[in-house]
Amino acid sequence: MRRRAAGRADGRHSTPSLLLVAGAALLAGLPAAPAAAAPALASAPDGRPVQITVDRLEPRTVVPGSPIEVSGTLVNDSTETWSDLTVRVQRGDVLTSRDALVDELADPDEATTATAPFRELDGDLEPGDTLQFSYATTAEELQLTEDGVYPLLVNLNGTREDGDPERVGQLSTQLVVGQPLPAARTSVAWLWPITDRPHRDASGGFADDDLAGEVADGGRLDRAVRVLEDLPTVPGADPAETDPAVPVTLAVDPALLEELSLMAVGPYTVGDDEGTGTADAGDLLDRLRTVAEEHPVVALPYADVDADALVATGQSAVVTRSLPGTAEGTAQQPADDGGALTPADPGAGSTDGAAETGAGAAIVREVLGVTPRTDLAWAAGGALSGPTLDTLQAGGVDTVVLSDQGLADGDRAVGVGGAPAAARSSQPAAAGDVTTLVADSRLSEVVAEATPDSGQGRLTEQRYLAELGALTRQLAAREAGTQQTVLVTPPRAVDPDPAVLTAMMTDTATQPWLAAVGVDALTTGPEVATGDLVDSTAALPAAGMTEIAETSRVRDDFAAAVVGDPATVLAGTDAAIARAASAEWRGDDEGFAAAAADLQDTVADLRGQVTLLSPVDGTYSLASSDAPLVLTVQNDLPFAVDVRLELRTRDNVGLTTEDIGVTTLQPSSRTPLQVPAHVRQSGGFAVSARLTTPGGGPLGETVTMQVKSTAYGWITLGITFGAAALLALLFLRRAVRFVLARRRGEPEDQAPLDAAVPPTRSPV
Repeated sequence: MRRRAAGRADGRHSTPSLLLVAGAALLAGLPAAPAAAAPALASAPDGRPVQITVDRLEPRTVVPGSPIEVSGTLVNDSTETWSDLTVRVQRGDVLTSRDALVDELADPDEATTATAPFRELDGDLEPGDTLQFSYATTAEELQLTEDGVYPLLVNLNGTREDGDPERVGQLSTQLVVGQPLPAARTSVAWLWPITDRPHRDASGGFADDDLAGEVADGGRLDRAVRVLEDLPTVPGADPAETDPAVPVTLAVDPALLEELSLMAVGPYTVGDDEGTGTADAGDLLDRLRTVAEEHPVVALPYADVDADALVATGQSAVVTRSLPGTAEGTAQQPADDGGALTPADPGAGSTDGAAETGAGAAIVREVLGVTPRTDLAWAAGGALSGPTLDTLQAGGVDTVVLSDQGLADGDRAVGVGGAPAAARSSQPAAAGDVTTLVADSRLSEVVAEATPDSGQGRLTEQRYLAELGALTRQLAAREAGTQQTVLVTPPRAVDPDPAVLTAMMTDTATQPWLAAVGVDALTTGPEVATGDLVDSTAALPAAGMTEIAETSRVRDDFAAAVVGDPATVLAGTDAAIARAASAEWRGDDEGFAAAAADLQDTVADLRGQVTLLSPVDGTYSLASSDAPLVLTVQNDLPFAVDVRLELRTRDNVGLTTEDIGVTTLQPSSRTPLQVPAHVRQSGGFAVSARLTTPGGGPLGETVTMQVKSTAYGWITLGITFGAAALLALLFLRRAVRFVLARRRGEPEDQAPLDAAVPPTRSPV
């Protein structure tokens, strides 16, 4: 609901003036779409010298008796001066089906079925000059007698110096003709993305400040929100309040809300510099909250991950951890002291119901203050595979949005072949059918063209009306009461011209042959079979996905080492993986490669924070043969982990150790490990030691050390005792020989007497 107000308090762009369209506005009880739009620059594939732009084409729906006005600007791109300028409009045969419109747009008709007269324009057109023009005619003059879409040609003639009159410019568009009280109406729903590529690195810091430009006045996200702010309203149940005339469904990326919230809290840093988007981010969040109060909100997977690419590389678990509709969807960047989320109000951060939904839904509730829908998934690029659909279904998704090009028979859902358009279908999945909403790819292309610098302006809106007009005209040939539904989905990174896009949305409420409905209304509308899924042709590069898959496997191995809930502890790591695998990187191979490499390095650093400490001199000494080997382990992580210690000696000679099993390391601590060791010989031994997770993944660096033992090993002791025994045997042998000799009466060996007396010397 929106309170009635005379103007915007924040001083921002206000809702533009609205013109009444003949009959339609009165029937709808609403003002028509904004008339002021960016000029439409016509392309000139035929090389004509004067370009024609159109900034006014009224009415949007021509009814019997309607005046018709076309006005715009002529631009002379040639080196000639053109005089005697005359202009007229002319129309071709009525188009009564979408197929006929497709053919007409591919090869525009000369539109000579009915012509209005040429009218002279004042002034000449010098090289490079511009000239305003306006042309008025009537439905009767163009003989617009039948409902449908008519090719319309703006024809400009002129004369060069000493030349004859010739056509110097032309512009093709369409007129939509209907009745004040149409027999059939087409229901149109809009799904509007609030997304952007990730701007934070794997550690959670801002890698760039580009988002500041997106949210600044005139930035892409600023314009995306302004489109919704400028929509007309209708009286609400409370006379003092109003409701949006067009119930646009917002598709919001929780990771983007995190980034905006962090910026809005401020200050934030980008490298060594302070970020510049604090004020604009806070303003945009306030405006987005207001819009979210008035329109339905869908939570996208965290960082809008490329689900197809992840499932194809065996990383379904990464997709699940990003989903907002399951308790297993835990990916979110933990807030540090300066990065707490900015809630919509003090109670907005309530976690009621969080057990059934994921972190992404909680982020949307906290930041925007609304409870988002979490059971709808909008496939990036409009296509997904069967295994991806199974993964989404297992994660709480029961409705997916695909493009008609993502389905084998998707054209049946968008009125090709003359059948009524039906935006509802279904696809089989592992646990049963999944409701499939089919987006109209041709209308998506029209929306994508409505950019500020496209030069198409009013004619882009007219193309939108022509597409819907052709569908409605072919519906009129069906049985009365036949329903027709259409879903419009812009590109994820929509770059809107607010005047044009607001006008398109407004048309669905103001034109009598259209009806504005919400996306949820499509699930109860007509249904059509659309065939099998068609694999997406757009995907993230294989090399980067291989890096992400390997990093994800490292994460899973590390999760087995975490003491406690790994989903909570590693939520930031999961968020980093999701940001690196975001579908928003499609088309930006260089940015994606950098994100994947940064992720790999960051997760490697995580493992490097659990390390063995080397001895100061690289040597351990053992005092005895069974003295334990004491090693010190350092855990710099803020959570406890389980580790194993592996020791190896070169050739396994002289020293053996025992396995001490799994050891728990407390957060931010040093822990001594005593390893039973057995020495078989003294000396030095080369030993390598490393830590691993319980699953065998390496932690930290391998440490090589020297272990010295001064104790006698068994070999040394054996040699010593052997020598002593040999001496004892020799002594025993001599004693036995002595005893035997005495018993036989043999004299003892005596030295000669004179040998025992030293010689005397004569005195001198």
